[in-house]
Amino acid sequence: MAEIRIRNTNERIKGEENVRSFLEKQEVLYEHWNPDKLPAGLREKFVLSDDEKQQILTTFDAEIRDLAGRRGYRTWDVIALSDATPNLNELLKKFEQVHTHTEDEVRAITAGKGIFIIKGSDDVGYFDVELEAGDVISVPENKAHFFTLMENRKIVAVRLFIETEGWIAHPYDDPAFRKA
Repeated sequence: MAEIRIRNTNERIKGEENVRSFLEKQEVLYEHWNPDKLPAGLREKFVLSDDEKQQILTTFDAEIRDLAGRRGYRTWDVIALSDATPNLNELLKKFEQVHTHTEDEVRAITAGKGIFIIKGSDDVGYFDVELEAGDVISVPENKAHFFTLMENRKIVAVRLFIETEGWIAHPYDDPAFRKA
């Protein structure tokens, strides 16, 4: 279940309804899908074949199509990252830059853990959303953020897009951002 840490105060927000309520006020969509639907052999597997990625998409097809229908997403894929991913550290350096997009950035976590760092309202500042299997988040277009792995450095996620070529990151230089 997702947890939030507000960086300015170190306050933590726990519990599905509390997380959903906080994120809704920050204009971020949060949902929870049942991760137990995934076949047991894929729940802790972080190096995936194309067939296994398709199996994940098939398993969550109803949820994906429901979300896509409500939000206008037209294409989706599966991303798997772990220490087995070639050039993982270089890839993470690219991810770990605050940026915006001209469409939502969506992740439905099916295995592992990840974290979105998001710029909230002026009274909140930056906050971390720690995600695990079953958590679904959509950071709205033009909202400053970045996504990275947590200490386990393993994640599998479904990504949904409006534009068929995927989104493009636009750097967001913010002196108020701190890595802590």
